[in-house]
Amino acid sequence: MEIIIKGLSKHYISEGKTVKALDHVDLVIPANEIFTLLGPSGCGKTTLLRCIVGLETPDEGEISIGGEIIWSRAKGIAIPTEKRGLGMVFQTYAIWPHMSVFDNIAYPLQIRGERKEVIREKVARTLRFVQLEGVEKRSATKLSGGQQQRVALARALVAEPKVILFDEPLSNLDAKLREETRKELRRFMGELDITAIYVTHDRVEALALSDTIAVMRNGHIIEKGSPQKIYFNADHRFVADFIGRANQIDAVVQDNLNGMTLVQTGMGVIQCLKRDLAAGSKATLCIRPEFIRITGQARSEGQNIVQGVVESLEFVGEVYEADIRIGQERLLARIDPDVTLHQGDEVSISLDPNHCLLLSA
Repeated sequence: MEIIIKGLSKHYISEGKTVKALDHVDLVIPANEIFTLLGPSGCGKTTLLRCIVGLETPDEGEISIGGEIIWSRAKGIAIPTEKRGLGMVFQTYAIWPHMSVFDNIAYPLQIRGERKEVIREKVARTLRFVQLEGVEKRSATKLSGGQQQRVALARALVAEPKVILFDEPLSNLDAKLREETRKELRRFMGELDITAIYVTHDRVEALALSDTIAVMRNGHIIEKGSPQKIYFNADHRFVADFIGRANQIDAVVQDNLNGMTLVQTGMGVIQCLKRDLAAGSKATLCIRPEFIRITGQARSEGQNIVQGVVESLEFVGEVYEADIRIGQERLLARIDPDVTLHQGDEVSISLDPNHCLLLSA
């Protein structure tokens, strides 16, 4: 179901000061998508999630789900949490240690007063879906972290919610298990006809899981788009920096030519993906480390071919990470480990104009 948020605000008083956790947020969350709220700690993403589910009361604004208003200050509407038809998976799993896996998952149905045979059927079906058949009699807290997270997911799904909300559900797992569980979660959600809202500060999770990402900062939605749009073609400097490691270089626009924008930088004149910026205006050139190509150790000429010196080189497994001095600038590059390089080497570097992103300064 589609979720529409209009003018949502939530303020807190901390040490005598007013903190704007949400500041007149307007947002449309499409139906049947995995929609991620991404941002640093304190940006308002969890507060927004809790307002949608009903665990926080906004100060003003309106929230509707599937065309039905569930909260509105102006209209005096406040549907209780338990009547909003939502499921939620918490960061801490919230697994009851005194209950079996079956009872943990069945709890929402039991509270709702459904018949025992219906509960058994729905729990069994949900266990099959999350691949936990055969463990229903075990204590939930005796399972692995990844299995406990699937129990929490099953409990949220068993009541057949209109929307399911995730509050940083993988943050307590180790790196390898987090990656495995993330893949499982993406597969599970891809098989369901349901809207999911996912909160995280982890950019890899956001990129891997989402259909749409909304980046938040200081209680505002800064930018919204597909993972590819946010990563490759962000509109804001903060977003480009937050979504992944990026070299950010001061630039001045020279001209727009043949569908490209030319800028003057400390590395010389660089041809970039076109932006509607006037000649003479200041800008920021953003280049991801993985798009810096070493073309050779001999000097060469051409568009966006620049000369540099390797100042440092660090092996990090799948790549070398190198700091390369180019004119007045220093760039971080991720280089194929098969390339033979040493500290102090002079190199020629190619910068693909399609990956030279120009942002307003």
